[in-house]
Amino acid sequence: MGRRAVRRVSWAQLLLLGASFLITLGSFAVLPYMSVLLHERWGFGLGVVGTVLAVASLVQFSGGVAGAALARRIGLRATMLVALAVRTAGFACFVPGLERPVLAVTALFLVSTGAALYLPANKAYLVAGCTEERRPRLLAVSGSAFNAGMALGPPAAAPFVLSSPAVLFGAVAVLFAVVGLAHALLPPMADEAATAREPVSEHPVSEGPEPRKKPEPRAGALPPFAYTLLSVYVFMYFQHYIALYAVPRTSAAFYGTLLMGYALLLVAAQPLLASWIAGLGYGRTLRLGFGAMGLGLAAVATGEPLGIVAGAVLLGLAETVLFLRNDLEALARSRAPSATVFGRQRLAAGLGAFAAALLGGPLYGLAERTGGAGWFWIAAGVQSAVLPVVLWGAARRIDRRRAARTAPRPVRVPGEG
Repeated sequence: MGRRAVRRVSWAQLLLLGASFLITLGSFAVLPYMSVLLHERWGFGLGVVGTVLAVASLVQFSGGVAGAALARRIGLRATMLVALAVRTAGFACFVPGLERPVLAVTALFLVSTGAALYLPANKAYLVAGCTEERRPRLLAVSGSAFNAGMALGPPAAAPFVLSSPAVLFGAVAVLFAVVGLAHALLPPMADEAATAREPVSEHPVSEGPEPRKKPEPRAGALPPFAYTLLSVYVFMYFQHYIALYAVPRTSAAFYGTLLMGYALLLVAAQPLLASWIAGLGYGRTLRLGFGAMGLGLAAVATGEPLGIVAGAVLLGLAETVLFLRNDLEALARSRAPSATVFGRQRLAAGLGAFAAALLGGPLYGLAERTGGAGWFWIAAGVQSAVLPVVLWGAARRIDRRRAARTAPRPVRVPGEG
């Protein structure tokens, strides 16, 4: 056990971390430009573009549950190989899809489906057999690899996306094929270690790859699924609408620099803060994360470049704290396989992102019509402060009612009273 706890990162984990960067680099060389391509290249109306992207996002996030189910059936490595094959086919389909809009939409959904299948298996394989002390750093470094790819993908593809899209799509398909072949080198042993921890007896022994202690339920404590959904819901207001707000008030160059700086902040902050985040109590994490998110949204509402930068920094820290801690809490509370836990977390994120896309547009339009777009960010910040408290209060009330129903009633003895 001691030797396992101090073991360094294995070559298989290094391969997965490198693949996380390359996969996101390839994906974000294409996906951020999809709205432009769908509208200008393929001639879809903006309403159709919004619907296609919303459904694709929902598939990409909520399909993690299907990815987790597939991992339980065929194993983690096999699931990642299937997912990468689907994504490779999707990017390859974009090439003939340049002349056939229906095939292009099909390609987008193939890419989204591959992402849904891949991510739960990737994270589960990464932490398979790890002690709880090592999980935060591994998950944080994985998040940094993803964010590095997100930062570099769009500028790397910018010269080619409109002038030579076939070359871009073909290169990304080749990249995914190579990454898929590299995954075939992964040892299957980690699959068995990850799935062996599904059932835990009432008195678990200390041996095994990932022993679990299910915490005692606390009054008013909602599952991490609910707080993940809420975290992503509030955060996606920023993700979806900051371009619409910032570019007219600053410049496209400022916005591009902001995105790059934001991604690099996440790359640096996640590994550095991982151990500290893991040691925070869950309630304190929620207060800190949602508080920082609310303050960041209020700073963005100023519309000034300095306020937008300060807001982005606060939102980046909130994302780092909340997203990692929610995943760790979900792992700690669940006896299910890691892939199942991560699949549920992806479902929560998908529902939150979908709700933000559905409600954010009308709310942004209402703010612009009635008093300025700054009120949109104020409204989002108020939600960040109020909704977690409402959820906590509702859960407390449900707990009290449940306790009242299940509490033993006093037995009256004949002849008493």
